[in-house]
Amino acid sequence: MNLPFFIARRYLIKQRGTFSSFIIKLSIVATALSVAVMIMALAVVTGFKHAITEKLYSFMGHVQVRTYNETGSVNAGFLQPIYADPELQRKMSALPHVSAVSPFAVRPVIVQVNGLLEGLQLKGVNSKYHFLKGITTSGETINYSDTFYSKDILLSKTTADRLDVKAGDSVQINFIDDGTPRIRRVRVSGMYHSGMEDMDKYYAVCDIRLLQRINNWTADSINGYQLDLDDAEAADTTAAYIHYNLIAAPMAVYTTTETYTFIVDWLNMQGVNSAILIAIMAIVAIINMGAALLILIVDRAVMIGLLKALGMSYTTTRNIFLSIAALIGGVGILLGNLLALGLCYIQLHYGIMKLPEDSYYMRQVPVKVILWQVVVVDAVTLVLCILCMWLPTLYIRRVQPAKVLQFK
Repeated sequence: MNLPFFIARRYLIKQRGTFSSFIIKLSIVATALSVAVMIMALAVVTGFKHAITEKLYSFMGHVQVRTYNETGSVNAGFLQPIYADPELQRKMSALPHVSAVSPFAVRPVIVQVNGLLEGLQLKGVNSKYHFLKGITTSGETINYSDTFYSKDILLSKTTADRLDVKAGDSVQINFIDDGTPRIRRVRVSGMYHSGMEDMDKYYAVCDIRLLQRINNWTADSINGYQLDLDDAEAADTTAAYIHYNLIAAPMAVYTTTETYTFIVDWLNMQGVNSAILIAIMAIVAIINMGAALLILIVDRAVMIGLLKALGMSYTTTRNIFLSIAALIGGVGILLGNLLALGLCYIQLHYGIMKLPEDSYYMRQVPVKVILWQVVVVDAVTLVLCILCMWLPTLYIRRVQPAKVLQFK
């Protein structure tokens, strides 16, 4: 039998209705709240990163192979065309983690309807292109059955609202060539919505054959390839392999995260804020536990004196209070886990915490619980709670049995 643990457990059970009981409950509640806040902070930050990158990847893919330009941006005016290479597409499709390879073309246009104008980037894709789950759609998809090219386009809901159009309406698209406009009448077949301003405000989707026709390109002329992966972490490795083994100048390969570095930097800032909050809550939990244990040791000075008089060593007596700290911390951590995971479940299924979409790219606070993060928070909190108890237990050395027992 572990004597210190046995005494600690019996001590906690017998403290009902005493001052020590209040201190113990306060410590458990404070520890539970600290753990819950740390887990929630990690879940929210992880949720933000996952939701925003998922939206970004849903529209732009994880990797793009296209003509090199100095800015690395797909929006840099008119990108030079390349010829579609079925063999290159086959090799890229065969790479690990690559789930789809879609050719695309991009061109700036002016959309005109009801006396309103909007400048957009028109992204041409083929019938195999599809949005991933990060983007919602309404209305119909583009009908590619037309022999020449489809006269359907997809507008973002943001653009459709600004132009006051809905699915089924016709709009005029103006292509500018050397100052001369070329006009096409197309139908808004449906709308997409990502919640990200850079996607919703500036992009529309059409049949790639429309852009090939307007640009006087051949049927195999494209601006590049969009690669969708089943694992975002493999983007850099995939891009590096393509760069060194599959393509040559003037083609270049870009990952979406390096193209949209400002979004990645913004997400990293959220991670810094989360780390600061976690550090503060960990310090609060440690100070709280240390103060509570010191109060318990002073309150139990008579018990300590009696144990010393009976011959119990300092190490064994100290281990009693360290076991008390472990039990209090363990119960607090358990309650904190239940509270945090319960709130995450409610938010995930009911979305009670809302956000302004124009600032955060989403309508509700996203949460994503990763098991190993919860385990690390629990383990580190418990270890720190026990380690920070060593200082208060030094008070045990100062307890003199002759002095504390004479008043008993």
